[in-house]
Amino acid sequence: MSPDTASPSPRLRPRGSSQGGLRQYNERVLLQAVRLHGALPGAELARLTHLTAQTVSLITKRLIEDGLLLKQAPLRGKVGQPSVPLGLNPEGAWSIGVKVGRRRLDVLLIDFEGQVRERASTDHAYPEPEQVLHQVCQQVQAFKQRLGPAAAERLQGMGVAAPLSLGGWQPLLGYPEDLAQRWERTDLRQALEQRCGLPTTTLKDTAAACVAELVAGRGRNLKSFLYVFVDTFIGGGLVIDSHLRAGLHGNAGAIGSLPLGLAQGAPDASQAPAQLLSTASLMQLEQRLQAAGLDVRAAGDARALQAPWREHTEAWLEQAANAIALASNSASCLLDLDGVILDGAFDRTLLEALLAHTERALNRYSWEGVARPQLLAGTIGSDAGALGGALLPLYANFAPAPDLFLKVAD
Repeated sequence: MSPDTASPSPRLRPRGSSQGGLRQYNERVLLQAVRLHGALPGAELARLTHLTAQTVSLITKRLIEDGLLLKQAPLRGKVGQPSVPLGLNPEGAWSIGVKVGRRRLDVLLIDFEGQVRERASTDHAYPEPEQVLHQVCQQVQAFKQRLGPAAAERLQGMGVAAPLSLGGWQPLLGYPEDLAQRWERTDLRQALEQRCGLPTTTLKDTAAACVAELVAGRGRNLKSFLYVFVDTFIGGGLVIDSHLRAGLHGNAGAIGSLPLGLAQGAPDASQAPAQLLSTASLMQLEQRLQAAGLDVRAAGDARALQAPWREHTEAWLEQAANAIALASNSASCLLDLDGVILDGAFDRTLLEALLAHTERALNRYSWEGVARPQLLAGTIGSDAGALGGALLPLYANFAPAPDLFLKVAD
């Protein structure tokens, strides 16, 4: 199925209350309505939020004075006075997102509309705790300087996306033996908050990437989906009824650990079946290219599908697609999903190729008794983890509900 054929859902309608004592809540409801629907006149905001016109007028006046909303050009051509749409002020608030990856550190600055304004990336052989802390805080200070004192006061905080086990899989990645211990002694959230001076929230990297797709991508049109992100390791996130589901241990959607078969031999056989991450991760493509004496950096750019890299990439695509199709089939049988969203930290042409291979692999499964989900391309790409992290402070401070991913539709 084409990535562009996701069926639309009803427009999302956060509701407010005209009762007293709910001033801040109603402010957040109006801001969320504008965020979801774009610039709107007061009358339309009242209709969407079920607030009275007088309440909307009073609240929007305050929000304009606070620099969170801006008046747009009047809409003319209708009977009566022209209406004035109100939109988010992009510079009304700012947020920083960090993705601590196993091979790269990404730091983003986003505005109130969620648009990336600044970005910085640093490659590393492996993430060293002290080095990561230093580089993040150094970049935060650089962002603050570029914003200037007044705008820096509107920084809402920092969201950090990182694997749950940054020092894990040492033999597979060639990490130093003591790296896991050093990360276990490091409270990343607390250390960054103390050093950088910003309120800090942390989230598993693939869950943060899923947040970005849920809030700013195809998640607006799908109620329940499995999110698959191919990075150094493949991972995922799970959205059910428009809620990101973390699970008891924060591992819901952790498809990288999904076994690709049953252990063979006697019941006490010591060899466990291979996991999805050992087959469908970007690391395997890099290893293929390295073994062929080719530049491994091509795995992330358009060269991956050009000679002499193409034959090695095609072999990886077939293997990865088969494994992702197995995960998608298993998840669909268990969860009855609307779709599977596939994205990755590589060039869009490689994503299109992986989607095509996975679609063909899904054709080899019997879908008797289960609805086959749509297979869709993610819209965010390499920025997904850091963008999801950056969205956390904005939604925590300006969304109407404590559950920032609760979406209510008529």
